[in-house]
Amino acid sequence: MQPKEDMHAELLIREIHKLENRDLRLWYTNTLIGLTLAAGFLVLLLPNLIWGLGPSRLEGLYLPQLFFGFIPLIILFNVYVIDQRRTLRRAREVVARQLLRAETAEALSLVDPLTEVFNRRYLDRIIPKETGRAGRLGNSLTFLMIDVDGFKSVNTRFGHLLGDRVLREVAEVLRSTLRVSDTLVRYGGDEFVGVLPDTNEEQLKHVVERVRKAVEQWNRDSPIRGYQMSLSCGAATYSKGMDVQQILKTADERMYLDKERQRPAG
Repeated sequence: MQPKEDMHAELLIREIHKLENRDLRLWYTNTLIGLTLAAGFLVLLLPNLIWGLGPSRLEGLYLPQLFFGFIPLIILFNVYVIDQRRTLRRAREVVARQLLRAETAEALSLVDPLTEVFNRRYLDRIIPKETGRAGRLGNSLTFLMIDVDGFKSVNTRFGHLLGDRVLREVAEVLRSTLRVSDTLVRYGGDEFVGVLPDTNEEQLKHVVERVRKAVEQWNRDSPIRGYQMSLSCGAATYSKGMDVQQILKTADERMYLDKERQRPAG
């Protein structure tokens, strides 16, 4: 079944085509009226030119008819043109508003409202594009899985409102740490995924180190009293032809291994 957004977009495109066709019809009408008027004048002028009738005879015989015939016709036609242009302008405004609403709704549907980073739906969209680009250019593509340590206890100790704030703070730390070319996604709950193009395993170490330093700086500033941020990370690199879901699963498993290593002994 065709997605609802695609169907809506197709309807808007059809409306735009209709407006373009109406513009063409109006232009054709203008041209036709102009040609008709020109032909009318030629009909009046040609006999005089052929038989050598003077301009005074033309004026005397046909000036009233010209005035009372062509002038109202021109006025009516201009009224029609103005009305049609107003109608087209209103129609364009309606379509423009619909397009803006559709684009806004589409953009909002791809963003997590709590953390204001992309959501899993967006991840599903960009995976084919990023893997295709990496395979085509032979570049590295790494998926970094990130989890907030002890997040359940945060909700228990501080309540869900502060838990939501923690997630927003984590998202901001990650967003400010990753590159502009990277994509940050809230994968679900307290898990985030970083899609890192042109990043091999060696470069990934620097990324993780930057994240750890950013978390340490956040903890030194202590924006939330009584809470110390801690993140676990795991990554896996994509190679052409690999199953991305398996890549994400591998990154998730490595993230949990990192979580176990950070857990205090005993």
